[in-house]
Amino acid sequence: MKEPILLIMAAGMGSRYGGLKQMDPVGPQGEVILDYSIYDAKRAGFKRVIFLIKHEIEEDFKRLVGSRIEPHMDVTYAFQQLDKIPAPFTVPADRQKPWGTGHAVLCCREYIDAPFLVINADDYYGVSAFKTAYDALTHLEDDDKHRYMMVGYRIGNTLTENGHVARGVCTMDEKGFLQTICERTHIISTSDGPLFTEDNQHYEKLSEDTLVSMNMFGFTPSMADSLAEGFPAFLEKAMDENPLKAEYFLPSVVESMLRNDAATVQVLPSQDRWYGVTYQADKPQVMAALRKMTEDGLYPCPMWQ
Repeated sequence: MKEPILLIMAAGMGSRYGGLKQMDPVGPQGEVILDYSIYDAKRAGFKRVIFLIKHEIEEDFKRLVGSRIEPHMDVTYAFQQLDKIPAPFTVPADRQKPWGTGHAVLCCREYIDAPFLVINADDYYGVSAFKTAYDALTHLEDDDKHRYMMVGYRIGNTLTENGHVARGVCTMDEKGFLQTICERTHIISTSDGPLFTEDNQHYEKLSEDTLVSMNMFGFTPSMADSLAEGFPAFLEKAMDENPLKAEYFLPSVVESMLRNDAATVQVLPSQDRWYGVTYQADKPQVMAALRKMTEDGLYPCPMWQ
């Protein structure tokens, strides 16, 4: 089996941060969260990385990120552009929003020739999560079904005290295989534990041990083919119903495959603490946590030597 691939979705970084120049440093030597993910992936065993970006940020991204990583990893750049859609479809005149995470992976199809792990560029996933994922990917292989995996996080390890978050709440069968992902868009952390609401008035409790998806999926190359097969039907519906904002979501495609009994997704629990800057007030906490990890010897300083 070929070496597993790390696929990092970074095409939204320009719009999200107002340009790569404004990527927030969070580490003691100015590292960004992406540095920690790649470092953790490398020591877990990953040797290959695909950066999914946009042409508009290519120059800045290669200078600020790629130049540091290329000496340490086999780096490929792929591009997610609005006009990268099949004929006869054309981009609606006022469309600015990307086509979603499913389209992002599809844009990397020509480079995917081995099991691959998909992650977000701006999430800190933790050391053991990458080790768990890499070990699983080295044994991932389709048979009569597509065989995929996902690293799941305890919801209590993914919340912020500074506002609400959206999380994909997972249900599994008795063997730990994913059954559903239910997107809860308003989850808050309280002294009584995590609570969620659908109407901003009535709250329901979630167990601290509830597993949620943080978009850390592992797939065989067949996923890229499945995304290509389903994309035209998505576009046809999107052009009629929501041409400016409809998105081809990766979890939605996974759920469809589960409903059709075409795939299985093994959920591998992680005890790692997730970190991200959902709100500006989150940044000091993230910086303090990463500084302590560095002081405790979990990361070298400087990181890339």
